[in-house]
Amino acid sequence: MRSVKAIFKKQAKDSFKNRMVLVQFLIFPIMAFVLTELVAKPSEDIPDAMFVTMFAAMFSGMAPLTMTAGAIAEDKEHKSLRFLVTAGVKPQEYLLGVGGFVLLICSLMSVAFGFIGGFAGLDLPQFISVLILGSAASMLLGASIGILSKNQQAATATSVPVFMLLSFTPMIANFNDSVAKLATVFYTQQVNTLVNDSSGSVGKAFLIMLGNIAVFLVLFVLAYQKKGLKG
Repeated sequence: MRSVKAIFKKQAKDSFKNRMVLVQFLIFPIMAFVLTELVAKPSEDIPDAMFVTMFAAMFSGMAPLTMTAGAIAEDKEHKSLRFLVTAGVKPQEYLLGVGGFVLLICSLMSVAFGFIGGFAGLDLPQFISVLILGSAASMLLGASIGILSKNQQAATATSVPVFMLLSFTPMIANFNDSVAKLATVFYTQQVNTLVNDSSGSVGKAFLIMLGNIAVFLVLFVLAYQKKGLKG
């Protein structure tokens, strides 16, 4: 647990020093709030929660992925990861330290989205749970990208097309049945579906997201064991 706490604190300090990281997390709920108050609520034709659900789904697919990939790639680039592995830090300890901080921020942002969107009753915890699960999947995928990347620049170059694919596929799926069938296996599709329709098949969607999380977790462990000592 000491290793997890130390990595968690290190990640927190590094993140708060990087203003771009904070902006990346805050911009989505801020935009959702502004557009909800100035556009959605004054209009009778736009659902009050439309912008909240749209930005929340984009947030869970992008922010934790890019932040985690960048953080781990930075550790590799600065040889911090080499030191941690040599010191006996296990993959799960490193992941809990870095990912724990990322998920904490994501959880706070998910709660903010929920209140901005006016969710109440059972809809609120379900909405928050969906976003946290989506963020966990993104974080794990980002962790794998970070481990497999040589440096931050390489991590960014890989993260951008990945999150664009994951974010835009659900949108395209709304207009194309073939894409919709393919997108079903993506956690981002399930997040997009549930935040927009809480009456959907929750159990099936959660199982698909948990399946994505399991796959990304295995991928991270394998990547850590293979690339963890390499700068």
